[in-house]
Amino acid sequence: MLQVTRLGRFARFAPLLVGVGSVVSLSAVPAAAASGSSLPSLAPPATGGDHLTVTVRNAGDADGTYEVDCHPGGGSHPDAGGACAAVERNTRWGKDAFAPVPGDSVCTMQYGGPATAHVTGTWAGRPVDARFDRSNGCEIGRWDRFVPLLPEAGGRAR
Repeated sequence: MLQVTRLGRFARFAPLLVGVGSVVSLSAVPAAAASGSSLPSLAPPATGGDHLTVTVRNAGDADGTYEVDCHPGGGSHPDAGGACAAVERNTRWGKDAFAPVPGDSVCTMQYGGPATAHVTGTWAGRPVDARFDRSNGCEIGRWDRFVPLLPEAGGRAR
């Protein structure tokens, strides 16, 4: 209270000054942590990057199971860099890149073949468990957006 009475006519601003002081001191924590201080880091723990396992069936020469690592890139996929780029193209903040076709979609009744794919793993820190097929126009479009993660129609992986 001694300091509040010293403020005299500015005493009514004391709570505001204390609040501002708290914010200023908290904003120094990340800077101190980054500079090698003994303060704990507020950053999320580093991860090993994004990892996907793609299993393709009934797609001819492209059948099999492939591993895809992104950030950094690698894996057993024939075009790991292109596969990562395809998923990046389909990634939007706040949206599930692998979301299924909405149930109320109006889709053409065309058949794109018997090919199926199952993608599991982790993307952008979130678990992935997505299934793909080519049973109608919407599913064909969804599949084609992920080429070359998924093989092109016609059976060859890129």
